[in-house]
Amino acid sequence: MGMARLLAKGWVVFCLFAGAYRLIGEIGNGAPPFDAAQMIGTCTLLFAAMGLLFVGGYASATDHGDTLFARLKARNFLPPFNDTVFLLFVTMSLVLEVRLAPQLVQNPAAGAIKDAIFFAVPGQRELEDALAPCGLDGGRIFSAAFVWFLAIIYLASAASRLRLAAGLIRLERVRRPEAMGGALLAFLLGALAITGFQLLYMGSAFQLLPCSTYTETSGELLLGLGPLMLAYVIVAALTNLLAMGPE
Repeated sequence: MGMARLLAKGWVVFCLFAGAYRLIGEIGNGAPPFDAAQMIGTCTLLFAAMGLLFVGGYASATDHGDTLFARLKARNFLPPFNDTVFLLFVTMSLVLEVRLAPQLVQNPAAGAIKDAIFFAVPGQRELEDALAPCGLDGGRIFSAAFVWFLAIIYLASAASRLRLAAGLIRLERVRRPEAMGGALLAFLLGALAITGFQLLYMGSAFQLLPCSTYTETSGELLLGLGPLMLAYVIVAALTNLLAMGPE
């Protein structure tokens, strides 16, 4: 999987998650659904198009193989298994964050998930310490714990197919070599994964953010999408690293 495709996928997921979160929030606050959908949908599409324009420019400048339209086939519009699981988990995270988390704060099963993630993820402990002086919870702690739970499941599931995914990347690079080189791509993804691991899994980011961040869309994106995106980047980095080796 090339850098352009990874950037495009990540940007689209980011924009759709943010747009859906704002839309559900505005409707919950009493805004007319049609007006809210029209305004937020337009902003989301324009924001997504802006990012995809830059990604497309990078892809056009570095790809000297077949044209984009020549490579478009019906199967390209069907996400692979890992991506399907990822999108399902992102949807579950969104629904939980905006609808279910506040009602599940006192649920015994929710408490068990929080306790397990509190033990396994240092960033969860840092998040609770950061939210304590802010007087914020409202399901945020459980929501973050559940997203970490989903991210761990996704990482374990995708790890079982790393060699298969790496083999497919090798075959793809025979026809269309990676523009920046496989080694540089693996290095960049690895550096991004390590940075995200330190900021999110170890929790360095949470102590740096003011309380107001956790009440805004940026904070909800960090808690609801950050762990899953980190897991996706880790899988991509490991896959590209394996693809550099022999078959």
